[in-house]
Amino acid sequence: MSKITKLKATQNVAPKRNLTKNDTNEDNNKSKPIITIEDKTDEKSINKLEIKKGKKRNASTSPVKKIKKTSSIEENDNTENIEESTNEIKQIAQMILKTSDRLSCKGEKSNLKLVSWNINGIRAWLTNHGLKYIEQEQPDIICFQELKCDKDKIPSEATPIGYKAFWLSGDQAGYSGVGLLTKIDPIDVKFGIGIVEHDTEGRIITAEYDKFYLVVSYIPNSGRKLVRLAYRQKFNQVFHTYLKELDKKKPVIWCGDLNVSHQSIDLANPKTNTKNAGFTKEERDDFSKILADGFIDSFRYLYPDKRDIYTYWAYFRNARQRNIGWRLDYFILSPNLQEYLCDVIIQNNVYGSDHCPIVLLLAV
Repeated sequence: MSKITKLKATQNVAPKRNLTKNDTNEDNNKSKPIITIEDKTDEKSINKLEIKKGKKRNASTSPVKKIKKTSSIEENDNTENIEESTNEIKQIAQMILKTSDRLSCKGEKSNLKLVSWNINGIRAWLTNHGLKYIEQEQPDIICFQELKCDKDKIPSEATPIGYKAFWLSGDQAGYSGVGLLTKIDPIDVKFGIGIVEHDTEGRIITAEYDKFYLVVSYIPNSGRKLVRLAYRQKFNQVFHTYLKELDKKKPVIWCGDLNVSHQSIDLANPKTNTKNAGFTKEERDDFSKILADGFIDSFRYLYPDKRDIYTYWAYFRNARQRNIGWRLDYFILSPNLQEYLCDVIIQNNVYGSDHCPIVLLLAV
């Protein structure tokens, strides 16, 4: 096992915070007003619009291709987005941020707010006013997936004042990538899991804090016709071991786009997706093994029977308006953190990506 790369932070240093039970976030303890955010066309929709405007098509007598109602989570599949979906383009959308005053099981108010969001391209996210979401939500820590940008080319404005940024990109340009913005100085930050075979795609950042490890992840997609399922399972196995080793030292918060809907209630069309990436038996079983070791799916722990709550919607056939979605984004907790859990909020009224942000509230 090769040595994991370490990074020293160099920009936007925020004052250190000591995460004790007496260290409360006043903003989280007060009732918050409903907030509206304006958002513009998402990245993929912009691509569609540009392609449609920039290229003339010859007349054709071919019949219109029929598409099943089922949505897809396959990576790098833009054809259907361009050909089939003009109705999904949103010029301006109003969104409402949800808030929560829910207490932990010990009766304590939350004092730590974490966000995870697959932003589907950081340049498009900036164009779509993604920083407005951070400004309104005011998370202590926000984790990104799918930067789709080399870490050395990420615009400086992607790091708001008061945050320290950590970025990781893969070897392939414009693909994958994860990031971390934090107001709290981490003790240490590591990139990858220490295995070269699995560290070339820019998928894992681990930040050590006083009371926990935070693991930001973008788990591999099994792909169209499950061409990467075997690799995905191999990754799952070594990553499971990685989490368990961390958990021996300090509790773990694992978040990100995990590219799996664990239960039938975690996607709109389970019956028609059993052989599609994100809902195969193999992927779900691998996820179940992690939970069997005591790790907690924080949303399902609090809301075991809640339906029609998703974090991803395909861009075609008005999937988001019709709520034909998947729950692919998670906060997974070590069992030792269960007593600090206050709430998990899925901000499904926030646009700017094919995923929405999810929020974890803890009283630590």
